[in-house]
Amino acid sequence: MKFKLKFRPLAVAAIIGSMAIGASLAIAQTPAFFRIGTGGTAGTYYPIGGLIANAISGSGDKGVPGLVATAVSSNGSVANINAIKGGSLESGMTQSDVAYWAHSGTGLYEGKGKVDDLRLIATLYPETIHLVARKGANIKSVADLKGKRVSLDEPGSGTIVDAKIVLAAYGLTEDDVQAEHLKPGPAGERLRDGALDAYFFVGGYPTGAISELATSSGISLVPITGPEAEKLLKDYSFFAKDVVPADTYQGVAETPTISVAAQWVTSAKQPEELVYNITKVMWNDATRAALDAGHAKGKLITLKNATTGLGIPLHPGAERFYKEAGVLK
Repeated sequence: MKFKLKFRPLAVAAIIGSMAIGASLAIAQTPAFFRIGTGGTAGTYYPIGGLIANAISGSGDKGVPGLVATAVSSNGSVANINAIKGGSLESGMTQSDVAYWAHSGTGLYEGKGKVDDLRLIATLYPETIHLVARKGANIKSVADLKGKRVSLDEPGSGTIVDAKIVLAAYGLTEDDVQAEHLKPGPAGERLRDGALDAYFFVGGYPTGAISELATSSGISLVPITGPEAEKLLKDYSFFAKDVVPADTYQGVAETPTISVAAQWVTSAKQPEELVYNITKVMWNDATRAALDAGHAKGKLITLKNATTGLGIPLHPGAERFYKEAGVLK
């Protein structure tokens, strides 16, 4: 015996409609993943990236609906930019100088080609250029480094390029100092032992290694100021004025200097609407509260500073939000 299935027209329409609605819901509920490359887990980028990822992830009535954001540990600025370029990260954190070099094909990226698609979501907080000198070395200005034993950091680091720019602003080259190329840890040890007169370090203050040096051996911070610094700020848009407050490091007076910025960057290929929504959530009251409570640097991350020290173009989605918010003309 054969059975024939008969569908009434209305029933067929209902089934097709249900299938269509189900498909639409499935598409709507498909999460969009947005990775944030940070740095080592012991650094500042990683916890800040985690706070931001949690804030923008859509859950309940917070975040960007359907967005799953994660903070990914990495080797830092250069690794993050290269991963964004290669498509293995949607976004990442970087120093503003490294972002500038990548976008312009200069500095660390000299001869490596430009990362044309690199775009800014937000400037976050300052990373201060410390010029740490041995107490008693009689180094009162950058010009006094001439003939001294100075560590500029390792080749390939962002710090060494910054150090050379600072030296040049005061009429010095690497050949005018007894240059060494040490990481901050070994440089601090040699300073303590009297085998080094000064070293450059780029990072937020206070940093533990310098605090320990100040307590155990005594240090001075060399100001980066005057007409030389003013010209440097004019020539390089990724630098900004900064001040290390008195007693940030034991026995060290207030010291004017300059800084680069920690920035959150992405690719121009990321959709405008997505980045607009991410930027909007980044600066809402809930995210503000999370940043303030979550990390010492969180309080320094403000909407007012989000478009300072740009160096590279804003992503169109971020730019749209900042114009709506009135912080960008």
